[in-house]
Amino acid sequence: AALLGGGTDNILPGEISLAHNGVLFMDEFCEMPKRVMEALRGPMEDRKVTISRLKSKVEYPADFMLIAATNPCPCGYYGHPTRKCTCSPQTVQKYLSRISGPLMERFDMHLEVEPVLFEELSDTKKPESSEEIRKRVKNARAIQERRYKGTGITCNAQIPAGHLQTYCPVTDDARKVIQDAFDKLGLSARSYDRILKVARTIADTSGAEVIGKSHAAAAIQYGSLNWKYKV
Repeated sequence: AALLGGGTDNILPGEISLAHNGVLFMDEFCEMPKRVMEALRGPMEDRKVTISRLKSKVEYPADFMLIAATNPCPCGYYGHPTRKCTCSPQTVQKYLSRISGPLMERFDMHLEVEPVLFEELSDTKKPESSEEIRKRVKNARAIQERRYKGTGITCNAQIPAGHLQTYCPVTDDARKVIQDAFDKLGLSARSYDRILKVARTIADTSGAEVIGKSHAAAAIQYGSLNWKYKV
């Protein structure tokens, strides 16, 4: 109820509706009850949540950006470059399988964050600033605003499935990369749609009008955890 909303006489919105048009960050995602995680599938897809009671029915908006973080196993060291994981393969698989395939497919991007090494912490080389990254993001959003002007679409994530071919043109090389991934990895139609949308955004950040091979390959890589750990 705290997440989705609920109540008896007075049905209140949950965190996903309170995060409408914003960001909802959920830490230790795999520690959540599986039924709670699965309940997110509908709102993530429909951008709304419907709560039904015996005498009432309420619909709340839930167009939120979900960012979820989790350890790769109970001890936290599965795949660690220097520390040994103390979990058995069965324990790791059981832990990661708490996130079902259909739920994982609803995340546009998967990022595996490796431990920061001392050399990186002590490196005096100046990294790219947040201001420079912000400029790239603003430029990409400006491109999308011009592209979708008057359509009711505000960003690439909202492209309807029937308009993907219109707004996401790809080169022959990019199409070949996506086709190979689709065939070899057994991707679903939902995964295909999300690859195109992410590739469209990557192309926008580089100022490219057509999705190229590198954009498609990067978009596919951002979904790699779905098959790397066989969730």
